[in-house]
Amino acid sequence: MSSALHRPSHATRRGFTLVEIMVVVVIIGLLAALALPAFQRSQRASQNARVINDFRIFVQSFEVYNTQSGSWPPNAAAGAIPAGMSGNFKEDTWTHPTTIGGQWNWDFNRPEFTAGVSISGFTCGDAQLKEIDIKIDDGNLSTGFFQKINTSRVSYIIEP
Repeated sequence: MSSALHRPSHATRRGFTLVEIMVVVVIIGLLAALALPAFQRSQRASQNARVINDFRIFVQSFEVYNTQSGSWPPNAAAGAIPAGMSGNFKEDTWTHPTTIGGQWNWDFNRPEFTAGVSISGFTCGDAQLKEIDIKIDDGNLSTGFFQKINTSRVSYIIEP
């Protein structure tokens, strides 16, 4: 017998076919499509938790100030630490943008309420604000302690 009879007529090639590569790409795409919404939900939950915690810290700091001094600090601009409040909380958190956009703001003697901690210029949507409201208040952005005052301000009202 000739050795030519035992050899395949075509050379054996190693590698992937175009179809196999396309199947892998489609599978990776599907996995990414499933993972992205979960990542976004996780990121949003983290933002909400941070903003809720910051609200609690700031509200408590202003209440302590009021208890000790008998009055609320004077009104301050967004991102500015109110007079007499320096050292009462982590100041760089107050002066930097919040996790939902915008700046922290101390509001005193507003038409809507007497005293409150606000975020001016937030960039998140109403759905995310409602998620925050459900966790810290009544779930309604127009009632309770946490309210959407206008299109650019949400406030945690300390004294109505």
